[in-house]
Amino acid sequence: MTEIDAKIDALVPAWLTLPDIAEQFDVVVTKARQLVKDGQLIAVRRGENRALHVPAAFIDGDKVVKGLSGTLTLLRDDGFSDEEILEWLFTPDPTLPGTPAQALSENRGTEVKRRAQALAV
Repeated sequence: MTEIDAKIDALVPAWLTLPDIAEQFDVVVTKARQLVKDGQLIAVRRGENRALHVPAAFIDGDKVVKGLSGTLTLLRDDGFSDEEILEWLFTPDPTLPGTPAQALSENRGTEVKRRAQALAV
């Protein structure tokens, strides 16, 4: 859980707090926090009260977007920090088209993972 810088904060269109996610998933907040701890989500401190926030694009109704946790694992294994991962996921890629985060939410995770693996080479 890191502090977010203004550049990356501006890339992410919408954020959810952990209580918001817990409500959507119909679980207690500690379960939402555990998703972050387990590496299935990225949470950053932002705003006046420095509350933990997760990009809204990582949530699909009552679950984590399909393919996200595998992509996060690939990027972390390649040495990416959480900020670098967020920047990569939310920076437009004309060859996708859109951002990798958009592609994941549109069930195009295979292509996103292929690009993430190519970053390590």
